[in-house]
Amino acid sequence: MERRVVITGLGAITPIGNTTEEYWKGLKEGKCGIGEITQFDTTNYKVKIAGEVKGYNPEEHFDKRNAKRLDRFSQFAIIAAKEAMKDSKITSENTDMTRVGVVISSGIGGLSTIEKENANLIEKGPDRVSPMYIPMCIGNMAAGNVAIELGTKGESVSMVTACASGTHSIGEAYRMIKHGYEDVIFAGGTEASITPTGIAGFTNIKALTQETNINRASIPFDKERSGFVMGEGAGILVLEELEHAQKRGAKIYAEIVGYGATSDAYHITSPSPDGEGAARAITRAIQDANIEPKDITYINAHGTSTHLNDAGETIAIKKALGEASKKVMVSSTKGNTGHLLGAAGGIEAVACVKAIEDNFVPPTINYKIPDEECDLDIVPNEGRTVELQYAMSNSLGFGGHNSSIIFKKM
Repeated sequence: MERRVVITGLGAITPIGNTTEEYWKGLKEGKCGIGEITQFDTTNYKVKIAGEVKGYNPEEHFDKRNAKRLDRFSQFAIIAAKEAMKDSKITSENTDMTRVGVVISSGIGGLSTIEKENANLIEKGPDRVSPMYIPMCIGNMAAGNVAIELGTKGESVSMVTACASGTHSIGEAYRMIKHGYEDVIFAGGTEASITPTGIAGFTNIKALTQETNINRASIPFDKERSGFVMGEGAGILVLEELEHAQKRGAKIYAEIVGYGATSDAYHITSPSPDGEGAARAITRAIQDANIEPKDITYINAHGTSTHLNDAGETIAIKKALGEASKKVMVSSTKGNTGHLLGAAGGIEAVACVKAIEDNFVPPTINYKIPDEECDLDIVPNEGRTVELQYAMSNSLGFGGHNSSIIFKKM
């Protein structure tokens, strides 16, 4: 017998707010968290802007020793997970912690640590590479560190599917609970790749915009879009088996009812231009939820502000939803935060859950020039108060990874 899975806790640290409520308030108000890069000198870089987490001091969250022994991506994951745990009111008194898992992913992992220790190797020699180098940089350590911090002793895994990592993590966690492997899972994504090599690498692959006007940089579905803006942060959800949540009197935000994942098998960076793979992921999620395309009111699009993604995702939504695509609201919140890579699906799932809770669809901000290739209702510039029964989040990643999840109002 398949079990029902609900959301009982939320945590987020983002470029527009360092808690879930700050983040959601920023989305509702159309706040843009993009600005000049402060984490390193961009004098010789073509790209000057990013979506950095603001006012962040690790020592406000960790003691000095741990602040130095945790890469920034792990720090973000721990902060968001602790907020989600507090929100959910899960404790060792009301929950068997051996049946609580962690599925938290990162597209890249500890890039700043890799850069720092590589410099030590070149400049000072192999003996000066930190013994903490490996446990700080490897991508699974966000999940591992969260499990250690929270005392969760179920499955602890990390899925690496580039920019689909966060959504894949939530989807796979949903399946684990649905089929009885765990009762509770902390799931989502984290990323901290606003670093010299991170920016240089994405610049040279021609993925990042070189626009310096922060209000015209990350502009999903706008005809003048010229690439994405790098963001950082983390988004974590507490997924819980329904009866377990009810038994302990938990607040239930929404139910997760559908998940679909596919591969384009097309190209290492470009999505399939016909949207075929993404459309199948959407269709699989709808079938898993046992609903009709017309039942979906809102889609939080991957919507990166690149030509290939926005046009391809538009085609995919049309293929999967058919006539219902003419009525569904489709916004991208990457105009607010930039693109958080492996953490994007985490914070965007949080946005979907809050949208259902508040009956509010966040807008696609800074939209000016319509694009005939992107002719869906993208909720331009102003959000809408509307009853939401089902909301979907899409994520697409380098390598052709596609994932979609569907949330339902309880």
